[in-house]
Amino acid sequence: MSAHDIPDNRRHMERLVAEGVDVVRVIYPDLIGTDRARDVLVDHLPSACEHGLAFCRAVFHTSPQGDVVPVAGGLDAGLPDITVRPDLSTLTVLPWEPGVATCLGEVTDPATGAPAAESPRDLLRTVLSRCAEQGLRPVVGPELEYFLLEPAPGSPTGWRRAPETTGAVYTAGLRADPDNHLLRTLRHLRDLNIGVITGNHEFDGGQYEINLTHSGALDAADRSFRFKAAVKELARREGRLATFMAKPYADAGGSGFHLHLSCNDAAADDAAEQGVRNAFDDPAGAYGLSAAARHAVAGILAHAPALAALANPTVNSYKRFGPDTLAPWLIDWGLDNRSAMVRIPPERGSGARVELRLGDASANPYLLVAGTIAAALLGIQAGEEPPAPLEGYGYDTARSAELPRDLCSALDALEADTALTDLLGKGFTSSFLTYKRNEVERFQRHVTDWEFTEYAYHL
Repeated sequence: MSAHDIPDNRRHMERLVAEGVDVVRVIYPDLIGTDRARDVLVDHLPSACEHGLAFCRAVFHTSPQGDVVPVAGGLDAGLPDITVRPDLSTLTVLPWEPGVATCLGEVTDPATGAPAAESPRDLLRTVLSRCAEQGLRPVVGPELEYFLLEPAPGSPTGWRRAPETTGAVYTAGLRADPDNHLLRTLRHLRDLNIGVITGNHEFDGGQYEINLTHSGALDAADRSFRFKAAVKELARREGRLATFMAKPYADAGGSGFHLHLSCNDAAADDAAEQGVRNAFDDPAGAYGLSAAARHAVAGILAHAPALAALANPTVNSYKRFGPDTLAPWLIDWGLDNRSAMVRIPPERGSGARVELRLGDASANPYLLVAGTIAAALLGIQAGEEPPAPLEGYGYDTARSAELPRDLCSALDALEADTALTDLLGKGFTSSFLTYKRNEVERFQRHVTDWEFTEYAYHL
């Protein structure tokens, strides 16, 4: 903490005390985007800012079931520390927990003072710095879906959809949400100041979508991370489970994490009198898109197999794909075509953008945003044009190549894409591949209910 930070920190402390806050929850994302946290009493916040909070580095490598995956720098190094310092510029009071505020944490390696290689937030910063070198400032608008579940004792999973209403597609109100879950959640999230704008019941029973406003890429990823953590916490308060799992039910569609991406021209952005220019718009360009936008689309298509490992990061993710799912499993793009992997919405001018529909809701927001921008940047640097856009309904393997159909194949594609991994960083890539391949190995050893039902009686 530098000397010029002290007055700012004092101002934050005074604000917290005035608002009746006596605890600050410092959170940061692990490799899979789960929030790791520590509650700090306000009296001890200055010390936390100056010296940092010690966490075991292997927390980055810990599975959802609590297993420490043997990623280099963790178990093999004797479980060393990372240091997490509160970023008080991100402070916000928790509307549903009296006396508690929360903020993001900045993660560093105490031995070097540099960001930890596994830190998703710092990975995104690295990619954005490369964009800045090209005079581009990415803008991202996130769309996330999730399922709300309630206890169902005696059922195979112990949970059922809340509610199980079918056919109430894209609705709001009591028809599909008899307990007003969506209204309560929207109002709490509004008061959390993370840029929530709209929400609705989605395609399947108990499935909801909440949209966030667009903003600079790091801010959009921060808000998506906090959004997911908040929705899950609000559900827990009511004895329910909000899951961003890609496909929790075989008889229902999956949950997506769609990204709308554009870029501002940094030179125009710096000149206030010129306003902010959307670098993806060009009325004279093909399809009303600039060369940069078309090259970005070509880059996303070219690196899509590797990008799938970040956009669809679980074994379960690949069960979301298939014909007529409206989840993309082919590498294609289209103009206002929701059956394409990359959709170009109809707006132009300041609204010109690309929408990547590949991601599912289980994706770590920082990694999905970083990977998408990295692929787009590589496309802009390569300067290649995309193929002709998809016309009509997609899902035709005669017209488009297939994406990886399982996590193992996607991880292999990521490892093989050296252009993308060079941009993301070898340290991060190695840690991510090791962590996720361990997940695949554990799944392959697990005997599922389907296998028992299919084989036990007859074989």
